[in-house]
Amino acid sequence: MSLRPPHHRSTARRLPAALAGATAGVLAAGLVAAPAHADSGPAAPLGTRARTVGHARFVPGPCPRTADPVPALKDAHCGTLTVPEKRDGHRGQGRRITLAVAIIPAATERHAGDPIVWLAGGPGDDAVSEIPMALAGGLNRDRDLIFMSQRGTYSADPELTCPNVDEFVANNLDLVFGAPSTGRLHVEETRKCRDLLVRRGADLSAYNGTESAADYDDLRRALGIRQWNVFGISYGTDLALQYMRLHPKGIRSVGIDGVLPPSLAGGAVTWKAAREGFDSIFKTCAEQRACNNRYPNLRATFERLVVELEARPVTTTVTVPGRTEPVKVTLDGGVLVTWLTFASHLAEGVPRSIDELAHGNPRRIAEQWAGGKVSPQAIGRASLGIANGVFCSEWTPFESQADIIRAGRRLFPSFPRSVLANAPLLPWMHDDCRVWDIPPAPRSIRSVTRSDIPTLVLSGGFDSQTAPSSGAYAGRTLSRSTVVTVPYVAHVVFADSKCAQTMTVSFFDNPTAPDTGCLAGLKPPTFEIGT
Repeated sequence: MSLRPPHHRSTARRLPAALAGATAGVLAAGLVAAPAHADSGPAAPLGTRARTVGHARFVPGPCPRTADPVPALKDAHCGTLTVPEKRDGHRGQGRRITLAVAIIPAATERHAGDPIVWLAGGPGDDAVSEIPMALAGGLNRDRDLIFMSQRGTYSADPELTCPNVDEFVANNLDLVFGAPSTGRLHVEETRKCRDLLVRRGADLSAYNGTESAADYDDLRRALGIRQWNVFGISYGTDLALQYMRLHPKGIRSVGIDGVLPPSLAGGAVTWKAAREGFDSIFKTCAEQRACNNRYPNLRATFERLVVELEARPVTTTVTVPGRTEPVKVTLDGGVLVTWLTFASHLAEGVPRSIDELAHGNPRRIAEQWAGGKVSPQAIGRASLGIANGVFCSEWTPFESQADIIRAGRRLFPSFPRSVLANAPLLPWMHDDCRVWDIPPAPRSIRSVTRSDIPTLVLSGGFDSQTAPSSGAYAGRTLSRSTVVTVPYVAHVVFADSKCAQTMTVSFFDNPTAPDTGCLAGLKPPTFEIGT
């Protein structure tokens, strides 16, 4: 499983296993951001001319296949970027891979000449599938938007998805989530997919953030763009920070939303995210008289249930959309923690769901847990190739299983070890990485990004997937950053908050002075009160 937003919030956002995702670079001279200006643009629209730069070649062509309809592609300029699978030591002469590119024109005929490139979440989500989210937030108001499938994702070639792993999860919801036997079965499915991808010729060590950052630098140059802007969500923030550090030339400004700094990425920080996001929801309930009266001591109730369910899992049967037969679901402590991590997107119903479970009714939680796992959007959409490429080369070599357990115990001291061993979103990560068997990245991959590129750093107060405090952490070494936490919103605020969308669009207009005035008017949600 990986750090992805839940799919029920937008057709652009998928989650295979969740609810219904060197020292600092020196800036090139002259890349100081300036306010946007109207520009008639190049003689030909972006993406309509073939161009070769070094070992990379962009060729216009048909728009890529998508798992779900993306109506905006009918007006897009599309093509492919071909790059070396692995640059290091191959001088661009080895196997080559193809990445799909889709360029959505600005909504206005006269628009700013510096486009925005979108970095998708995951790791493993396909950027082209996230076009509807970007357009719903008005990001193309006066700028072209560029979407490129990260290497290994759904619309890239090769596509390194693992449907067998997704199907194992969907078809075994009755297994105890945290049981070692479940972990062994999961790891065996991971091994099967790994062996299949290797037989097909993939060099799994080439699918990582360093290569992806170089892909985006190649794309900018192959499209003939002097300067562009970058917007990354969720895992895309990790990639954006690496990109800023490794290839700062040509970047006018950067927005990052749902921040995961490369220097912190791993299991320990997901426990921190859970603590911060959960407590924000519990505190907001406690501050509302009706919620507090009906659901007092919500934090204590939730943590007690985690301990009780881990000792005595509960099995129930539920009906979920897309399945004609009832689905058998087992809830243990680890399931409850991971459920709340994603249920933060539906915060209004969280107190009621926890209370119903405490009174012997697990139906709501079981339906939400199962709904995301068995959905067609959970099968064969996300790339385990790039996900494990990142996890196993950039994360696990620099953080032990013991580190994850210690971090969890500091923040959730009552939780048993069996829960703490599987950090939210990342169960069996170290075990999976042992069979994925790729070399670690250089230690520089964990370097803090230091930059004076203007950066908008967005977090959500209810974000239980990437810690809100991680935004402030990243902003400390970004000298021209604007750091904002949008209250009452979960992971990736741009997807759910009109205020966040307004701030983001205003930032790309004027990166040194975005309009944050809408924050003052935000109100907490009204929680559901059960009978």
